[in-house]
Amino acid sequence: MKRYIFLLITLFVEVFTTTAQSGGITPDMLREIQNVQPLSPADKAISNAIAANSIDALAKNRDNARALDTYFNIETPRQSITDQQSSGRCWMFSGLNVLRSNFAQRDSVQLELSQAYLFFWDQLEKANLMLQGVIDTGKKPIDDQRVQFFFHHPINDGGTFCGVSDLAEKYGLVPTEVMPESYSTDNTSKAASIISSKLREFGLQLRDMVAKGKSTKDIQKAKTEMLGQVYRMLTLTIGAPVQQFTYAFKDKEGKAKGPAKQYTPQSFYQEIVGGPLNGTFIMAMNDPRRPYYKTYEVEYDRHTYDGHNWCYVNLPMDDIEQMAIASLKDGRKLYSSYDVGKFLDRKRGYADLENFDYGSLFGTTFNMDKAQRISTFDSGSTHAMTLTAVDIDENGKARKWKVENSWGATWGQQGCLIMTDRWFREFMFRLVVDKKYVPEHILKAAETKPVMVMPEDPLFLPDE
Repeated sequence: MKRYIFLLITLFVEVFTTTAQSGGITPDMLREIQNVQPLSPADKAISNAIAANSIDALAKNRDNARALDTYFNIETPRQSITDQQSSGRCWMFSGLNVLRSNFAQRDSVQLELSQAYLFFWDQLEKANLMLQGVIDTGKKPIDDQRVQFFFHHPINDGGTFCGVSDLAEKYGLVPTEVMPESYSTDNTSKAASIISSKLREFGLQLRDMVAKGKSTKDIQKAKTEMLGQVYRMLTLTIGAPVQQFTYAFKDKEGKAKGPAKQYTPQSFYQEIVGGPLNGTFIMAMNDPRRPYYKTYEVEYDRHTYDGHNWCYVNLPMDDIEQMAIASLKDGRKLYSSYDVGKFLDRKRGYADLENFDYGSLFGTTFNMDKAQRISTFDSGSTHAMTLTAVDIDENGKARKWKVENSWGATWGQQGCLIMTDRWFREFMFRLVVDKKYVPEHILKAAETKPVMVMPEDPLFLPDE
């Protein structure tokens, strides 16, 4: 009997072990793997080339390296090119580019709005959003998904146009001459890391207060004191935000257009924008995974606790392109975002699906469509730029597009990027459009009750 039981136990262990390890690479499987695509003499030459060169240099499609067609039959007035340096503030640069362009077009002035000023308030507001979020979820376990959302990235420098609209309305705007960039705005990672560590420490203290049943008044008082420390750290790294200043607008030649005036950031905002931003635009998204003509809202994806979650209407590319064309025809630039990690020739400032042939280099194919790439985290919006021009054919269809980038004037096409329409359709994701260029049926779709989606979704990475 004992021998029988022993044999059963032995058999069970063997079966269990075999089952548990059936997904591993066995010696037999390894031999099969090695024989699937054995290296040929030509492959060995490719291997040697890859060892000594960049993959993009070897995969570059020489048939697509002809001189670029830089003509656009619909183009907005050119403005100075900005440079976000080593920061993830493309969303802010693109958004402020749109605001200054609208004003400059109206008043024929040259203007650059201070990114440092708005960034100060962005970081303080994100710190408050994190701390208040920790309070709101204080009774949940520390490993709860939403609790981890706040502790994972207490602050960051990425965002969307919703951040520009909420922050500018609340805190106003100033010219860049009044509050220029600092080392820590051009190079954001170190200060963000230090402040994030402090916020995580503060977050644990607030969770402890919630667990001990402290009053709301006491918790809010503690949070305010914590934010006071964050404010000081931001002042040391970015500079104290301007409260009042004297400024004279200049024309395209740099000459003053009139006497200097006294402004506050709020009065300067009124001068530049003239009224509320929220409610004047829609954010369109192309997400082929989800039904079109429906509105979606991303939970906790906002810059200020009392602001607006990122809300968008999902649309086919045909609709997005027609709204973009209508805006550009009227001289209005647009906030837009893309996956610039795909098929971008950085040296030429040219994005096209035929720029690189990775399939031929590696002897394989890459066949995922846009929806599949999004679902598997292979593609998503990574970078915001200002859409400035389009070249259309006799039927009103786009052939190519142009954006103002924020990587400096020496990059690409004098600071700009040209995109073929076939690339635009695959790797463009977000477009902010003034409601005056939005058809009625899309406006109605944008006004429907949004479906709430989670910020962990692969598409909802912040523009950087």
